[in-house]
Amino acid sequence: MFSTFAIVITLLLLMFFAYRGYSVLILAPIMAVLAVLLSGDFLSSIPAYTDVFMSALSGFLLKFFPIFLLGALFGRLMADSGAATAIANTVVEKLGASKAILAVILVCAILTYGGVSLFVVAFAIYPIAKDLFKAADIPKRLIPAAIALGSFTFTMTALPGTPAIQNAIPIPYYNTNVFAAPVLGIIGGTIMFIGGWLWLQTRARKANAAGEGYGQHDEEDTGSLGSSTKEVKKTEVLTTQHTSFIVAMIPLVLVIALNALLTYAVFPSMDFTPLQTQFPDLNIAGSLGLWSIIISLIVACVVLILLRIGHWNNLQKTINRGTYDSMLPIFNTASEVGYGAVIASLAGFIIIRDSILNLTPDNPLISEAVAMTTLAGITGSSSGGLSIALSTLGEDYLRMAVNAGIDPELMHRVAVMAAGGLDTLPHSGAVITLLAICGLTHKQSYLNLAMVTIIIPLVAVTIIIILGTMFGSF
Repeated sequence: MFSTFAIVITLLLLMFFAYRGYSVLILAPIMAVLAVLLSGDFLSSIPAYTDVFMSALSGFLLKFFPIFLLGALFGRLMADSGAATAIANTVVEKLGASKAILAVILVCAILTYGGVSLFVVAFAIYPIAKDLFKAADIPKRLIPAAIALGSFTFTMTALPGTPAIQNAIPIPYYNTNVFAAPVLGIIGGTIMFIGGWLWLQTRARKANAAGEGYGQHDEEDTGSLGSSTKEVKKTEVLTTQHTSFIVAMIPLVLVIALNALLTYAVFPSMDFTPLQTQFPDLNIAGSLGLWSIIISLIVACVVLILLRIGHWNNLQKTINRGTYDSMLPIFNTASEVGYGAVIASLAGFIIIRDSILNLTPDNPLISEAVAMTTLAGITGSSSGGLSIALSTLGEDYLRMAVNAGIDPELMHRVAVMAAGGLDTLPHSGAVITLLAICGLTHKQSYLNLAMVTIIIPLVAVTIIIILGTMFGSF
């Protein structure tokens, strides 16, 4: 009883202090040790940190650091080369200011589906979105929801092949790849896209009918991240003039196309027996999906650098910044995994685990979805929630799926889509950062943001669970 109480208390404290802006890097180990102390096991508090917490943290780094590093580097290269802005300007030019909401959604979707970090996208697209919404006289308070819909939803969790880290985390647990359950993913992504777009269009029309326009705003004020935004703007001004739309799209297409080629053609035709002999403990099936993403991102980064040779303002600075950009996200997520490992080692977790697993014993898809979205909500991070849930329950879900005759690909897609539900509660770091970039508050923008990133995605994953249960994975 004390152990279960300790878990609940530390989870609530983690949410509270994360919302107040404290770093997960320090919160996670403190809450992990506090959970052990509150459970009455004083002697194990230090080993829980040095052995359990740090082992889980290092294990996550071992699996996923290359993807975080390459993803951040690719995003920075796209931003500093002017490629991201070139794509945005072209889409906006084709659609026009009258379709400002759709233009912002599509630009963000193209960039994030191609592998650009959602934070890089938010910084790069906000100045364009601001001008578009002002020209169309659409309330500025809808900008965060439009950016979030294109960046935090269907391209992050649903569309097959997306190189987002969320789509990579289940691979070693289910021996799948980023194209898992492709048709179901497309259906789910379409629901999120169309549902979110129609919602924002409806809100814009209602505001227009009420006489509400763009509003009066201090456009120089972008919240606590103002200096960073100005730096991004400066980079764009210096680089955009040299980048064409075709050149800008090549690296994005490469990421998806090369990933698909490796997954469906190259790797299946290769004989990995010598490799298995050389590395007997290597899980080949669980590694191929990660290898394809790593190779695709490396090639895309190299090609982008070569395409822009002679036009970089400071390539060394860009590479260094891209490298540093990966550090905080990877260590934040790894710290949350370490916290989850300590929680999983407590006696009280057995009660929680069994309650979740037995929620729907005949259909593990529902139990999995509840676990993923709940932990994503608690941590304020889809990748953090996925990592904790799968590191503690992944083997159980795989066993349950096999026993129930459910394709692991379906488990993969439901897990990722469910994690993209409650991950944007008010304390989410992504939400706080996006609102700061836009210079808006939760009161002004959160309701619409929550509708397109929480409510509609949860409807989508519910439909995917129903379709998957009826027809299996496809």
